Formats: sequence, structure tokens, C-alpha cells
Amino acid sequence: MTTLKSATIEPGISAFALYLPPLRVPLERWCDWTGASWSKVKSVAGHSFRMMAPRESVYTLAANAALKLILDNDIDPQNVGMLALGTESSTDNSAGAVQVRGLLDEALRQLGKAPLSVHCEVPEVKHACLGGIYALKNAARFVATDGLGQQAIVVSVDIAEYALGSSGEQTQGAGAVAMLVESEPKLLALELSHCGSASAYRGADFRKPIRRFFMDAYPSQGRLHDFPVFNGRYSTFCYLDQTRRAFAQMVSKLGQGAGEVLEESAAVLFHRPYHYMPIQGMAAIYVQALLSSDEGRAELESLASSAGVTVEAVMAELEAPSWSMVPQDQAEASVDPCPALSAVAKLARRSEAFGTLVGRKMSLGSELMKQCGNMYTAALPAWLAAALYDALGQGLALEGQRVVALGYGSGDAAEALPMRVVPGWQEAAARIGFEAALEGAVDLEQSQYEALHGGQQVEGFEGLPARGFFVRRIGQENQPRFQDIGLEYWGFEAFEQRS
Repeated sequence: MTTLKSATIEPGISAFALYLPPLRVPLERWCDWTGASWSKVKSVAGHSFRMMAPRESVYTLAANAALKLILDNDIDPQNVGMLALGTESSTDNSAGAVQVRGLLDEALRQLGKAPLSVHCEVPEVKHACLGGIYALKNAARFVATDGLGQQAIVVSVDIAEYALGSSGEQTQGAGAVAMLVESEPKLLALELSHCGSASAYRGADFRKPIRRFFMDAYPSQGRLHDFPVFNGRYSTFCYLDQTRRAFAQMVSKLGQGAGEVLEESAAVLFHRPYHYMPIQGMAAIYVQALLSSDEGRAELESLASSAGVTVEAVMAELEAPSWSMVPQDQAEASVDPCPALSAVAKLARRSEAFGTLVGRKMSLGSELMKQCGNMYTAALPAWLAAALYDALGQGLALEGQRVVALGYGSGDAAEALPMRVVPGWQEAAARIGFEAALEGAVDLEQSQYEALHGGQQVEGFEGLPARGFFVRRIGQENQPRFQDIGLEYWGFEAFEQRS
């Protein structure tokens, strides 16, 4: 019996903690500034997004989430064998998670607690918005193998910023989500052997080449920005293709039909750069799932006929090898590699059956997420946390039910993670405190937003954040005998602990 248990370890997530920076841009107000349609922005993007305060950085955001996780869940820092950082917003190309470790150790000492173990692994994982999910899988493997008996903390953190006036401006955001990973999880058990993966190189999907900083065509807007190089329409094609392929492999490993997996799952949650993108992803998977039953095939035939395409054309696109078209110009980036599937999925999104599916499988936590904005690697972990917190508030009985998490990272890769809600999940879910993380926001006026976006000082904001970690100063020395130019030096003011 003991041997069987050790051979069937299902590691997973025992706790979540969320940190959002204090500055908020309400999108209805942003629409007044820019002349954008509020009804459209509300339905596509959400309600608001966050911006870092002047004294914050990607590392202080991460440390704030990780410290909340430790304190709220009474974690023994000496038992943490891995602190993994998933991000695409690193500002140091040498050290990553170890910097978060340094912040945590200093704060834990100030609070009279032990620091993290000297034997703690500190990897940073980067693959666009998928880095946090890759880090989660890595941590799950760790606690199930050489780290058995230890805990792992995974922090997904990012800062999403786009140029003023760009098509991505309303999809900005910043935030961090920390996850506690254990071999005997208290929230979600991860079915590692059934995870699905997909990847392909796709050039100009969404990239951040360092060389762009030194080219005249790149917008500076007053300071060094981390604006991505992206092609929206092409990026959508990539997202839809990879998520459905990862989902298909997961379904195959589960030995079930796609329709059966959708039906039996309590929630199907996607990487969420903005509100509408996961709905598009679900539509592509929905069309794929229609092939699972005779009733579904009949619906697919009707949709295909209305769209002016054949079922055979849709099936050919679904079954085709992964395409790796690397566009060289705007015309090539606008070519849909799966036109028949796209036409049918577009009609499917308007159907009553699909609307019902979205309501049943994608509504948990969705309203909470509309207030967060885009957090890149942290977007999917945040939705998982929001969904469980929402389910607890509704009194739903989720024990034993499956939750599917579909992660995506531009450039281009996806992961489909099947998880099971474990018995007694309610106690851990109650500590998530998602709504508390949304409190205390400072809404920006247009002049304040534009000034902060350009890296300018704004009167009254110099001391933010008032609590938690902050950047105390930036090193300036660049002499032969001592150099610290560009290095962050941090400070810490204790925030209130949960009772």
C-alpha cells in the first residue's frame, strides 16, 4: 500500500497569494481620455489595469506576493527547497529568483522569522507568458522527486506596458501571484502524466529583442520602456493554434474525447491577456470537441454550411501538422493559416450552446479578473486563484472535480494542465483573499497616468507603496575597484498580516 502511494504522487498547489500595485487606471475613464468605445473595451479587455508605483520593480512585486504567501499560510521558510520565478519582465540578465530570495530573507529577519534555507534552489524561467506555468511544472516535479517532503514556492510576476496610442494600450497591467507547491496539495492536485504540450517557433508573434532599444524606430517616450514587438492578428492565430494543440494532447493522454473532457470539467481557464482572448481560445477547442459525438458532428455540419466551408476543410486544418510560418511583412502576418476553422469558430461563438458552455466553464473568477488587467505570466495563476475564491463564495461543491488550466507563451508554446480539486480545499481557498488584494487602489487622472507612463515624477506619489517592499535607491558606481551601477537596493515596511 505504501509503495502504491509513493508511485502515484500527484503534487500540486496548496495556496495562492496575490499582490497588485496600488496605482489603477479605470478603463471607462481611459476611454474618456482616448475617445475609445467603453462598451467595446469593457467587453474585450475588462474594467481596469494596474501600474507600478514609483518605488516598485518586478522584484518587489514578486517578493510582496511571496511574503504574503509565507505569512498567510504559516510556511516554514527552512522547508522551502525551491523558489522559482516565472517572468518576462526581468531587469537583470544575470540574477533572477535569487534577488527575490534576498528581499524575502531580509524581511523575514525583520519579522523575527528564519530566512529561506541556504539549500533552496532559485531558478528563473522565461518563455513569455508561459514562464510561470513552466515554473509550476518544474516545482511539481521537484516536490514529487528529489524534493519530496519539501515545499516549493513559484512566483509569476510581470509588468505589461504598451506605447500610448497603441492597439495594446488598454491591455496593460502589473502584478504577481505566488503559489505554494507540495507533494500532498491542499487545493489542486496536478495530473502531471496527463499534461499536454505544444511549441513552434513563430518569429514576430510577440518578442522583446534587446537590439530594439538601440534602433531609431523604437519609441522611447521619455524613458527606457519594455514595449514588446508584436503583431496582434498574427499573435491571435498563434494563441489559438497552440492552446488547442496542447489541449488535444492532454485529451489524448486522458483517453477521453474532447467533448467529454469539456463536459466533466468544473472550469476551463486560459492564459488571459485580456477578457475576450480565452473565449476565442475556447471556441477553437469547442469546434474540435464537436467531432467527439454524432450530435456534435451534426452541429459542426450546420456551422460549416452557414460559414460557407466544408467539414472536411475544418478537419484537415485540425489534423494538419503545426504550421511554422514566420511572416516577413504585414501581408504575410495577416494570412489566417486555418481559415475554415476560424470561420466556423466565429459562428460558434454566437451560438446559444457555446454561450452556455462559456457560462458553465469559464465564469468562475472572471469578474474578479476584469479588475486586474494583463499580468502576462501571472494572468493564468491569478485566474486559478480567483476561480477557487469565487467558488468558495458561491458555496460550490468542487471536491474531486477537474479544473483545466491552459497556459500560453508567445514565440510560441502552450501547456494544458489537468488538475483535481482536493478534499478540504475550502480552508485553503479562504486564505486566498482575492478581494482584499484588490483593495486600496489609487485611481489615476489622465495627466498622472501619462506622466507616470513616461517615467516622470508625480506629486504625492513619491512614497508609494507605503508598505511592503520598495526600491530604496539605484546604484551609481562604475569604478574599477567597485561597481554597482544599475543595481537595486531595497527597503521593507511591514504590511498588516491576516488574522
